Amino acid sequence: MFRRPVSMSAMALGLALSVGLRAAEQAPAAPAQPPAGQAPAGPPPQPGAHGEPPPPPRPAGGQEEAPRFPAHQRPPASQEMLERGKAQYAGICSACHGADARGGQLGGPNLLRSQLVLDDKDGELIIPVVQNGRPGPPPMPPLPVAVDDVKAIAAWLHSLQAQGTNQGGPPPGPETELNILVGDAKAGEAFFATQCASCHSATGDLQGLATRVASPMALQNMWVSGGVARPRGARRAGPPPASKPIVATVTLASGEKVSGRLARLDDFLVTLVLEDSTTRTIPRKGAIPKIEVQDPLAKHRELLGVLTNANMHDVTAFLSTLK
Repeated sequence: MFRRPVSMSAMALGLALSVGLRAAEQAPAAPAQPPAGQAPAGPPPQPGAHGEPPPPPRPAGGQEEAPRFPAHQRPPASQEMLERGKAQYAGICSACHGADARGGQLGGPNLLRSQLVLDDKDGELIIPVVQNGRPGPPPMPPLPVAVDDVKAIAAWLHSLQAQGTNQGGPPPGPETELNILVGDAKAGEAFFATQCASCHSATGDLQGLATRVASPMALQNMWVSGGVARPRGARRAGPPPASKPIVATVTLASGEKVSGRLARLDDFLVTLVLEDSTTRTIPRKGAIPKIEVQDPLAKHRELLGVLTNANMHDVTAFLSTLK
């Protein structure tokens, strides 16, 4: 079958069209021209440092960008409720979760990043955790806190989240050191004698304690949590001094006993770190297997359910005299 020969002029025309189309695709688009008599709005947006698209333009009229996170969209609680929640949190929660809710010496989680706190609206998710506790480590004991007080604490936590620059970010502003030496040292000494003297001694392991702790607030956080005192002026770089680990002994149905450092304990599993640094996970079903936990800080955690603000200030005032 024969094909009709292609003329040289047709080939030249096709080549010219092809070159022209490629040049049009590769050439940068010309900026849009403003209507006659109108000044340009400004230089075109520049791409980011790594070639990412430029940020979207700000809304006209000086309006701020709408909040992006649910924590920034909640309506604020009343000032009275926020003050009540802040006071309740300081007395009940700060030892575990920190004065700014970003974690404390007892190992409590950062509440500003807690998904449960972020999802909570009016305390409905926080109330069961406070009143029923949670397994650990570190375990959270059930706390006899009134529902209205938990709601106030939840409102205060939400107010901190709303002040953060992003999801889980800390609220702005410098840290402030409060004067908490407002208790009665004599009453603190009496409380210490009944609640603490079985494990500690003012003339033994706690002698000179006030000279080893940087501030009264750090001292209060330390004794409530059962933490280890840093020497005064010690640098914060590096890990904190090691505390005694929680150990457990698991007795299996066969009578075999397995002991080690407790790494995990919940309603379904118990995990131990053995002497050779290997881990062993054992399933749980009700009370089987039998588990005996030796927690050096158990007494401190039990105190969390009965300590009052007055107790904490009194004991701190007493411990501040141990120099």
